[in-house]
Formats: sequence, C-alpha cells, structure tokens
Amino acid sequence: MPNRVPFNEALLSTVGIPELTRLLDSSPRSRVWRVQLADQRLVIVKQITDDGDTSADANTRFAREVAGLRLAGRASGPAVAPAVLATDPSSRVLVLEHVDDLGETSDWMPGYAESLARLHSLTGPADAGALPVWSGPTATDAESFLTLARALDVPVPPTVSHELAGLLERLDPTAHHALLHGDPCPGNDLRTAEGVRFVDFEGASLGNGLIELAYFRIGFPTCWCAMSVTAAPLKEVEDIYRTTWRDLTGKDVPGDLADACAGWLIQGDALVERAHRRTVDQFARVPAEDFEWGYISARERLVHRLGVVAGMTRDHDHLHAVGRLSSALADRLLERWPTLRPLPAPDARPWY
Repeated sequence: MPNRVPFNEALLSTVGIPELTRLLDSSPRSRVWRVQLADQRLVIVKQITDDGDTSADANTRFAREVAGLRLAGRASGPAVAPAVLATDPSSRVLVLEHVDDLGETSDWMPGYAESLARLHSLTGPADAGALPVWSGPTATDAESFLTLARALDVPVPPTVSHELAGLLERLDPTAHHALLHGDPCPGNDLRTAEGVRFVDFEGASLGNGLIELAYFRIGFPTCWCAMSVTAAPLKEVEDIYRTTWRDLTGKDVPGDLADACAGWLIQGDALVERAHRRTVDQFARVPAEDFEWGYISARERLVHRLGVVAGMTRDHDHLHAVGRLSSALADRLLERWPTLRPLPAPDARPWY
C-alpha cells in the first residue's frame, strides 16, 4: 500500500504512531511521506528503495544520506538540512524533521548560495572517511569528450590532451574535505524563514566546494531543470558564497572555478539523469540524437557548458587550448543544429 508508512516496532516506540499520511513526489528510487503522528507532530519519512538499482547500491545511498544529514546537523547557526530523528537501516527508512517550506520566491539564489557555503564549511580533514570522496571526471571521460569533437569534425589542438590530464590531477578531491550535497538542485532546497535547507543527501561526499559552487555557471549539471545564471546575479551569488566561506573558515575558497566547470563539461554522464549514468558513452550519442532530460536537451546543455568554459579560459594558464576547443565545438553544434535553445533564466526555475 503506497500510503502505508514502513514503521517497525522500534520506530513506533521512538517516533510515535502515524495517524495521517500523504505520499509526496520523489525520485523513482525513494518514497517520501508527510506524516502526522498521533500527538499531532509532523515528520517526514523517507525510504530508499532498490527500484532500478541493486540492493547493495540502495544500502550505500541510504548510508550516505544518513551520514550526510548527520554531518549537516553540526551547523551552529541556522540549520542547513532537516534533523534526523530516527532511522531503520534494515528497511532503509529515515524519519526527518518536518520543515515548513515558504515556497516560490523570485530572489532564491542568494540564500541558496549562503547555505551551500555553510554546508560545505561543516567538515574538514578530521572527517576523512565519514563519506566517500567526490567522484569526478576520469581519463575515459576526457577521451570521450575529444572523440565527440573529432566526430563533429572539430580540430583538436595538440595541447588539449596535456591540459586535460593536468585538469584531472587538479580535480583530485583527496586534499579537500568540504561536505558536498551531491545533487544540490532546485527542488532539493527548502526555503525557510531562517534560510535554505537542503534535502536528499543520497549522493553526499567529501571534496572541494567549488564543484557545487560551479552549478551556477555551468547550468546545474546534475539537475533536470538546467538554467543559466549570468551577469550581476552570478557575481552576487559567487560573492556571497566566497564571503560566507571566508567568514566561517578564515580562509579563501581553495581551487579554481574554471577547473570545476571544465570538469563538469567533460563528464558525459552529466547529460542524463542519475538512473542512466554509467550505462553508455553519452557523448557518443550526441552526433546521432538529441536526447532530453526534463525540458532541456543534451545538445542544449552541452552548448551552454561549452560556452561557459570557453569564456572562463580565454586567459587561463592551464586550460587555454581546452577553451579554444570548447568555443569551436559550441560553434559547430549551433551550426549543425541552429534551433538549439539557450538555457532558461533562473527566474523560470520550477517550484514544487
């Protein structure tokens, strides 16, 4: 029964007796309920499922979500995630604090950027091993990107391979220990009177926070609702993130934002939803078909990312040839498919 909340005896004893339940929208790999308990309290119940997944992978996602939420619970100021009230690992069930979402607002990005920086600042070297390290692009991704350029008859500058090898080295996450959400998309953020809180930590990891700050520039690469942030709004949110990080850590944000954006560009799996990643070479599909995810196509996502990297690397010490290739590849895509649309602006973000 979809409205039957999976409470075992331990949860009934610890949390209370469900009285009214409502099944909420969620990803295909989880079920989420808003539950009113017999004592009138509201809680959120989430069960990680193995639909379209192996049981082992579902267990891993459950463990990462619990660990990520508990690390996020360290926040000494306004909370950045709901509190974990109880768990049942045997059924992969979490009971979470209910958070009142204020809903739609035209000016959502500043609070999002501040909470993202606060989330990232909560962990450090002492937390190594608490979560997996961030999994970034590989040499296989880099070669698939170059193969795409050749398939579209775009000349590859001879130094690009060397630049991409250097990029992969610089993106090595082992020296970084920021608490990464893993999928900080519109829809995984709740707007409250105290600030933004993030939900759905199934992909939480430790790495460099710039990987998720890059979402604003690169078009929210793991999200079905891709969008383009430019000009003054982009500068504002990046300044807020950097200032918040500096205030909390006493240090500047480490790393290079251009590297983070280039890393997202060369990952073909960032063109498709999570269920389809690690299945086929997504770049190899682009010349033959334009597959959609949400209301944005793969080629439209790719053109945006290429333009971003081209613009950020014109005078870059280590990615100049990658930038020239990105510019030429974007031109070729638009030449072959001139009806490709730009990504929508952030004021068009979906609200749930």
